Amino acid sequence: MPDVGGSGRSWATALRGVLLASTADPRAIQAGFTLLACVDAVLRYAGGVRPGFSPPTVAVFLVLVLFGATVLARGRLPVAAVGALLVADIGVVGLARLEPNGGAGLLAVVPALWLGRLHGRRGALVAAVATLALVTVPGLLYAGVEGMNLTRSVIIPVITTIAALAVAGGMEQVEHQRRVSEATLDTVDVGLVLLDEAGSYVAINRRHADFMTLAYPDGHAGRAGQPGLVYDADRVTPLPRESMPTYRAARGEEFDDCRIWVGDDPLTQRALSVSARSVRDEAGRFTGAALAYKDVTELMRAMEVKDEFVASVSHELRTPLTSIVGYVQMLREDDAVAPRAARQLEVVDRNANRLMRLITDLLDTAQIEAGPVGMSRSSGDLAALVRDCADAVRPSYRAAGIGLEVTAPDTLPALLDRPRIEQVVDNLLTNAMKYSATGSVVRVGLALADGRVELTVADQGIGISAADRDRLFTRFFRSREAEERSIQGVGLGLSITRGIVEAHGGRIEVDSELGIGSTFRVRLPVTG
Repeated sequence: MPDVGGSGRSWATALRGVLLASTADPRAIQAGFTLLACVDAVLRYAGGVRPGFSPPTVAVFLVLVLFGATVLARGRLPVAAVGALLVADIGVVGLARLEPNGGAGLLAVVPALWLGRLHGRRGALVAAVATLALVTVPGLLYAGVEGMNLTRSVIIPVITTIAALAVAGGMEQVEHQRRVSEATLDTVDVGLVLLDEAGSYVAINRRHADFMTLAYPDGHAGRAGQPGLVYDADRVTPLPRESMPTYRAARGEEFDDCRIWVGDDPLTQRALSVSARSVRDEAGRFTGAALAYKDVTELMRAMEVKDEFVASVSHELRTPLTSIVGYVQMLREDDAVAPRAARQLEVVDRNANRLMRLITDLLDTAQIEAGPVGMSRSSGDLAALVRDCADAVRPSYRAAGIGLEVTAPDTLPALLDRPRIEQVVDNLLTNAMKYSATGSVVRVGLALADGRVELTVADQGIGISAADRDRLFTRFFRSREAEERSIQGVGLGLSITRGIVEAHGGRIEVDSELGIGSTFRVRLPVTG
């Protein structure tokens, strides 16, 4: 794929035009024609015709010369030059027939077919005229109009013309469908890219040409993984080659919603959500990839504004709420408060603490979305931490009629941020209790496997549907079952839990089945 230079819209349009062109490689055309011409010469020699300095011999020599020229040109010939080359092939066929034992005139069909393919009906007309002028007329002048020569001389242009017209008609239909498809793809508001098995660009639509103008203002060579003004989700870190969506897709990777930013001007920079799918043949071999680029700039900016608003409001609410919680606790400890007032203060305290937890979750979510969660790690006993968290929630479990079993080693040293991991365990235990029925049991397990810590929290609750599992760790997501049963929550706990786990270099997974229960599995490195 040649480099397309220039800048701005001009180079993007040029690249797109090159990618969508349907011209044929003249090397392939000439290779087929040369092979047939050589086979014809060999068959005539086998039939008793001896080679010498004759028109057929010169014709074969010219065929080889033309083929060599296309090879040296490496296929880089304009369409008009390819057409002239095909006319020269017809002339070679006419030269080969200039003796009684000359070459097969029907070889003219090969270049005629390609003329029809490349130039449509005009190409068929050129093939007809060229065959008459270079094959029929010289043949009649040389051998006369008697016998089979007249029949062959007339039939050859008729056959070549019919063949060229047939191909031209088919190509016109193909071209019409191509233009319809191109117009359709250009109307969608999604950038589309098609790669071949080598990672070369095969096609792009107009929308993606606009994105590439931002990402590659100095030009693009039509190959996957080229560096440019492409940035990670933070908008400032240049995306390395191995993380480029096209590079990943060219290696056979499939993915959804890969977020990148293109362009370096904050006023015109765009956020793109990229998805990729592999293209494979009947045998399952990788033959290319298709990518879709969706502009999500406005969504990302709206989310930034929302996060800033949530963080700001949460901070403003936290200060007076802290004061309310403190004074309520002081009143509850005052023996002079009447019993009825004490019960009312208990309700105030419970709801104030619930509101405080919600504000804390909102602040934690805003911090996680703003970037990697800051960790202050130190050596600690993870087994003791899990048991302490279980003991803290055991009264709530007992009040709800739910059993709680913990299986853990006596000690399990690990490098961790203790308050953050406590938050993870508390969220999982609270979540399990919330979705469990009275009389069921929640089982907590902690073990060391393959150099990593594995914490499991398994409940016998309502379970999670397959459709909801993919979005379970998304902010503010509530499963359909939780909504139907009016289970309290705003859908932040699991999102925060995942952020903390990933900040520790770990991962969290869930296995669940409706009506059976769910098992959350957290894997953490021992040394961080």
